Amino acid sequence: MTNYEVMFIIDPILEDDKKEATVETVQQIINADGEVSKVDVWGLRKLAYPIQKKNEGYYVVVEFKASPSLPKELDRRLKISDNVMRHMIINKDEK
Repeated sequence: MTNYEVMFIIDPILEDDKKEATVETVQQIINADGEVSKVDVWGLRKLAYPIQKKNEGYYVVVEFKASPSLPKELDRRLKISDNVMRHMIINKDEK
């Protein structure tokens, strides 16, 4: 299993329960074929540049271990999610 990290920015206008549901959904996707090591919720932060005419976003970082096929599926699911504004998946084992 390979170590990965995903950071995603959730739309700040969503209610708190929908933000938590989005984080739960990401964890469920990961737990289907891997295991979550750590979930770090940064909360509401100012963006470096406007995304979808918004200047703030709700940041979440999740560290996990999974097979190499899981990041492709996670990337696909985050791209079609309306709640996630941006995301980035990093392989922590590569240097």
